[in-house]
Amino acid sequence: MKVGRRFFCVLVVIAALAAAANAQDKKGEAQLRTVRGVVSDKSDNPLSGSVVFLKNMRTNSVRSSYTDDTGSYRFSGLDPNADYELHAEKDNAKSATRTVSSFDSRKDIVLNLKIVKKKN
Repeated sequence: MKVGRRFFCVLVVIAALAAAANAQDKKGEAQLRTVRGVVSDKSDNPLSGSVVFLKNMRTNSVRSSYTDDTGSYRFSGLDPNADYELHAEKDNAKSATRTVSSFDSRKDIVLNLKIVKKKN
């Protein structure tokens, strides 16, 4: 009967370690952030096909994404300890640059961007 108890104890320890590792993975995933929003013109019409640029201010790496048919964009898996800058561009016009601070504790950040074409 000793072998059966030892085997059971080993199984319990393995299950506990697996559960702890899974909880750690979920904790890490939960801390990542998402920035999303809609790019629109001055009349609040969504602008599909705009390019949204996201710059990590700590690493200076830049990611980009096109807006979909509804003008929506999304960046996920962002480091909560980094500041970010983002702006949108379309047809030689650019939105104002917006900032996402590492001090902002929200996990899902909505930033709508507006592109206003300048008069010639």
